Amino acid sequence: MPAAVRFGVNYTPSEGWFHHWLDFDLDAVRADLDSIAGLGMDHIRVFPLWPHFQPNRTLIRPRAVEDLVRLVDAAAERGLDVNVDGLQGHLSSFDFLPAWTRTWHRRNLFTDPDVLDGQAAYLRTLAAALADRPNFLGLTLGNEVNQFSAAPHPDPDPATSAQIDAWLERMLTACEKGAPGKLHLHAEYDATWYQDDMPFTPAQAARHGALTAVHSWVFNGTAQRHGHASVPARHHAAYLVELSKAWAGDPHRPVWLQEVGAPAPLVPGEHAAAFAEATVAAALDCPGLWGVTWWCSHDVSRHLADFPELEYTLGLLTSDRRPKDIARALSRAARDHRDSGGGTHARARTPAPRTTALVVPADPAARSRCAPGGDVFDAFFALTADGARPTTVLDTRAADPDHLAARSLTEVVTPDQVLRTPRGGTRP
Repeated sequence: MPAAVRFGVNYTPSEGWFHHWLDFDLDAVRADLDSIAGLGMDHIRVFPLWPHFQPNRTLIRPRAVEDLVRLVDAAAERGLDVNVDGLQGHLSSFDFLPAWTRTWHRRNLFTDPDVLDGQAAYLRTLAAALADRPNFLGLTLGNEVNQFSAAPHPDPDPATSAQIDAWLERMLTACEKGAPGKLHLHAEYDATWYQDDMPFTPAQAARHGALTAVHSWVFNGTAQRHGHASVPARHHAAYLVELSKAWAGDPHRPVWLQEVGAPAPLVPGEHAAAFAEATVAAALDCPGLWGVTWWCSHDVSRHLADFPELEYTLGLLTSDRRPKDIARALSRAARDHRDSGGGTHARARTPAPRTTALVVPADPAARSRCAPGGDVFDAFFALTADGARPTTVLDTRAADPDHLAARSLTEVVTPDQVLRTPRGGTRP
């Protein structure tokens, strides 16, 4: 039996938000980590701000790196493993890019040789500083760095998919050199899966790094079209997990639901706990799920200005560290999952294989068909509503018996077949 799915949170400091790196207070961090551990979580994802850690291309501040190590050690004292994001990047609508890449020093984040040298040195340094910490899981290259590469970013750094391939390979190699054998990966927002002209592609997401990461946010049109309590909204995270498997080279590649949250007002506060319960239950029905990491640990304080309104209420805990109903719901889900195999540290039961595969286009220029409003999206949720437990397969693999057998697929259907079949009818 595989190990139990990991449960954790994206750590948003309750005091000072991510600006806490400027005035790092280990006691405040310890109090935050106590409140997270009290929910029964087993890991956190943390976010050094890149300009504070590497303000000059050849200056990686030793004190900042020491503060990061102290945070990881404090997490270990509370039984929490840590994933660290590196090129940070973008958080909660704000960009954090070092001055040596902007304005008078404007250079492309993905193609400029000097920038690549600086990025690789920084990632290697962070990884090496943490390599001997047993609770250090590994590095994520950055938070949704694909948003810098294309619209709707107001000032993108354009690159081709081939250039992104080279960038990913170089940055992941730097992580591996710093901390060999750790769980190094990259993570993008859902334009990778949904936006036709995004140079970060589904194949890259599903083949580079130790596992695939997906970020699920229903403010992408899902909740607007269908409502917060709908099948598409409550199964959106599971959809991304299963959608990613179509492009994976390894049929058993693990998938990490690295970000998922309940954004108000599309998910009203009084319904957030129910949304979390349903979202997690659907994700846990996906074979090969590595973990669920909720966004986020603590609310953004109202003392901080200019955030989008939803950012102030996304926490499982308030900014004074009090758990909300949604925190208790996630805590129950984690406990129930771990106990499902017979004890807190037991291996949990794994879901049965998903044997029905929906055909999706391999061509990344057609991936908008997978987005809200697309025929792949609509067909997946029609199948889900009928209890079919679908997964996905590329159109280029749909007739490959070896591939289908490796994934335990026994039925392959096209979106057209699903959508022209009456609900409850027999698919051709």
